[in-house]
Amino acid sequence: MLLNAPAAFLFGRNASDGMRRAKKMGRWPGRAPIGYSNQTAPDGRKFIAPKQPEADLVRWSFQQFAKGLYSISQVGRMACLNGLQCSRNNFWKLLHNPVYCGLVAVPPTKTEDLQFVKAVHEPLISESLFKDVQLLLNSKRKHYSRREELKYLFPLRGFLQCPWCNRKLTGSISQGNKSKYRYYHCASFKCKGRFRADILDMAYEEQLKRIDLAPEAYELFELILQDENILSAQKEHEDERKTMLDEIAKQQSLMSKARKLLLAEKIDFNDFSELKREYKQALEGLDDRLVHVNKKLIALECNDGNWLPKGESGILQSYRNQDIAGKRHIIGLFSPTSIDPSNKTLGSLQLNEALAKIIRISENRE
Repeated sequence: MLLNAPAAFLFGRNASDGMRRAKKMGRWPGRAPIGYSNQTAPDGRKFIAPKQPEADLVRWSFQQFAKGLYSISQVGRMACLNGLQCSRNNFWKLLHNPVYCGLVAVPPTKTEDLQFVKAVHEPLISESLFKDVQLLLNSKRKHYSRREELKYLFPLRGFLQCPWCNRKLTGSISQGNKSKYRYYHCASFKCKGRFRADILDMAYEEQLKRIDLAPEAYELFELILQDENILSAQKEHEDERKTMLDEIAKQQSLMSKARKLLLAEKIDFNDFSELKREYKQALEGLDDRLVHVNKKLIALECNDGNWLPKGESGILQSYRNQDIAGKRHIIGLFSPTSIDPSNKTLGSLQLNEALAKIIRISENRE
């Protein structure tokens, strides 16, 4: 049945008002976001509930981005490789959506401001984690280049040589019938060198599993990793904290001047109130960012001394715990020398000359 223009407008208006009322009640109207599914209770009430495995992948994506080590594109690629079906634009919206921390956003109108209502559905992440992610999204973060993304997805890129033409192997992602696959391949189009990245990455970890350091060498190797990871990250966070503190001091100085102008009757009370409101908003944002930076510094201090687990497979565990810079630093110390073209796996490792004197390599280790 066709509706005339006034009736269609009224129907659309009623639907919009109904969705707004639902949001004010903490309900999510319409199609469920990624990680949730639409459900109907026995009493007919509609709600959204976590849907696995997407819910765990969404939670993992927030946790990875909150580390401050990866760009949105990097985390999105990792999540997609793990099985999350989400486009690049939708992944950007996903990280900005408060529904995942149990809040429903009620859009502003001419008479009402933007509101956030406590949701009735089960949240996937905490409000504090969501807030940390938003601070990172809104801050002036370093933009990672395409080359940096390739480094994360292909940690062995640049270390491997083609067994047929001896050129360095690069890396790329190919779209299969059901999923995407990572490959290390020769840079020459004429060469047939092409190897599954997940197989070679796993083979490299198996090689690391066989390596033990002499007991007296743990402290030295730990200092090497600390210099590569903790000290550089600590300096970056301390510089960021200094910038925040300088900006807070600047805002406080401006507010002090505004009070003096008010007392000297050079500005009226309304102007002072507006300045005070802007100052308060700016200070709240700076305080939140400062708290976030302090958390990262505390986390670094907690990790101090835990970069290299002692005991069996200590090198492997350390490798798995590193960011991409740390992983490539370890690969530089224990470099893969060759690829066996028959079974497409790695040969023995080429050891750093200094470390070769203080390590032990077992033949087999389960």
